[in-house]
Amino acid sequence: MTDAVDSFLEQWKRERPEMEASPMGIVGRLSRTSRLVEHEIRGYFAEENMEPWEFDVLATLRRSGPPYTLTPKDLVARTMVGSAAMTNRVDRLVNKSLVTRETDPANRRSILITLTPEGHDVVERVVDGHVANAARLVSDLEPSERRELERLLRKLLISLGDTGGA
Repeated sequence: MTDAVDSFLEQWKRERPEMEASPMGIVGRLSRTSRLVEHEIRGYFAEENMEPWEFDVLATLRRSGPPYTLTPKDLVARTMVGSAAMTNRVDRLVNKSLVTRETDPANRRSILITLTPEGHDVVERVVDGHVANAARLVSDLEPSERRELERLLRKLLISLGDTGGA
């Protein structure tokens, strides 16, 4: 069985037989996989009348644990979104009553973003479908293959500087 990248690599092999193009194949497959997976994820969220970024912010607050509150700086760090974009996203979620933005009573110079009960209900409902969709996307892989792929992708991400921590 072959994929589209195989044909690209075969063309390069024919045109430049001295070139070791296998790294291009890996990167090409990662790129194509990313686009296809993102398309499927966007489709799921569209069915839920939600943008992926909305879920990202709501899920970040939810997984932070009670009281489901973070500063804008913490949200930026945990979502890898710039502060200007985060301000816009929080504004939109406040308008939908999914989060609140309040001054921190312990530090009047700090703002707290908190998941509302409605936001909590939304993320609780949507996360189950999101996980089911992710499982569907990798369903052709055996459990051992999933673990190996996860291990290899983690290793690659770390080598590229994605050490998380948030």
